[in-house]
Amino acid sequence: MNTATLITGAGGAIGSAVSCSLAAEGEVLFLHYHRSRDSAERVKKQCEERGSEVHLFEADLSAAGGASSLAAQLPGEVGRIVYTSGSASYGLFQDIEETEMLELANLHLLNAMWLVHELLPAMISRKEGTIVIISSIWGERGAALETAYSAMKGGINTFVKALAKETAPSGIRVNAVAPGMVDSPMMQEFTEDEQRKLAEDVPAGRFAAPCEIAEAVRFLMEPSAAYVNGHILDVNGAW
Repeated sequence: MNTATLITGAGGAIGSAVSCSLAAEGEVLFLHYHRSRDSAERVKKQCEERGSEVHLFEADLSAAGGASSLAAQLPGEVGRIVYTSGSASYGLFQDIEETEMLELANLHLLNAMWLVHELLPAMISRKEGTIVIISSIWGERGAALETAYSAMKGGINTFVKALAKETAPSGIRVNAVAPGMVDSPMMQEFTEDEQRKLAEDVPAGRFAAPCEIAEAVRFLMEPSAAYVNGHILDVNGAW
């Protein structure tokens, strides 16, 4: 088996777009999902139609130990990681429950870090590897009513920048993509009127399509981006 690309959250809007963007003849894709098996199965079929060898894996990355559970299932070496797993969380910080905060920390930060920790030694041994993590505009700027979420994304941004400094001598690149508003199921938390007003606040006048985020990920994974390392790539319509 060739070195594989692992994509977490492959059943989600961004994860499925990334999976299809990277699918090609001869590529080996390890696609992770948790609750969205039907969606992951559809993505698997689409990727196979493009010539990829595809394997599906289930793990709960909002739970402690989720990354270890996922890593233990993988049947071969991983050369590229795209971590897209995430969920929305809205409300006053004073109202958040400890269980929700811990789930956010596991999903957006701790399991992302530990998954890389589990797979990094093989990359270092081969002297090559590419890691891209989906962050958020709020990880750089912070958002009222999304304080805990913003904190986790800010943490992942710092992780990306710090790890890149450690791994660059081993030929490994670590970057993140920080989207603004994306046209995805997460936006269903808002009414149509709220979505319209949010889109009006974006200078581009619209939300990003998931495929636009996927193309940013694809760029960071290409050999032509070999000198891009430790970077947080904003994709936000000038918001």
